[in-house]
Amino acid sequence: MSNDGVNKGRRRLLIGATSAVGAVGAVGAAVPFVASWNPSAKAKTAGAPVKVDVSKLEPGQQAIVQWRGKPVWVVRRGPEALASLATLDDTLSDPKSVVPQQPEYVPGTPARAIREDIVVLVGICTHLGCSPTYRPEIAPEDLGPQWVGGFYCPCHGSRFDLSGRVVKNSPAPTNLVVPPHFYESDNVIVVGVDQETA
Repeated sequence: MSNDGVNKGRRRLLIGATSAVGAVGAVGAAVPFVASWNPSAKAKTAGAPVKVDVSKLEPGQQAIVQWRGKPVWVVRRGPEALASLATLDDTLSDPKSVVPQQPEYVPGTPARAIREDIVVLVGICTHLGCSPTYRPEIAPEDLGPQWVGGFYCPCHGSRFDLSGRVVKNSPAPTNLVVPPHFYESDNVIVVGVDQETA
């Protein structure tokens, strides 16, 4: 009889230990499996909003961030640049931004911005998807005396003013795209979220 008592105790111990190890193993296998259902960090950042601090951006300077794999330009414009924008309508294909290349809350004024001194643009030419260069200088030798600053695409010659409006006779058919964005504070812009949903 004493042997039966010892064997039952051992059996219970072995069954309990095996069950515990099996449960730990099952949880250990389930955790990575369930975690694999979550989107990867790369997928999360691909569409995630991007914050831009403009507190140190001086007039004439440009900051570039990546949003959804595209370059987004943030340019602070000084008073002279803003004044020149209002004089360019005759040279532009779509000066009032009639073709919808911007959210509704961004006015079709010459500034094309929520805040006049700062413009936010997707840095991809609307012609064939090249990335124009920022050319803020006035009348450079290679762009001619009529150039008052803006964006120039060296691939095919498209020209845009400092608001991203396309210059007439450029290969690009439309103005540069203004992405969804809003001001989280006076100095922080969140790109990728509409102002109305923020």
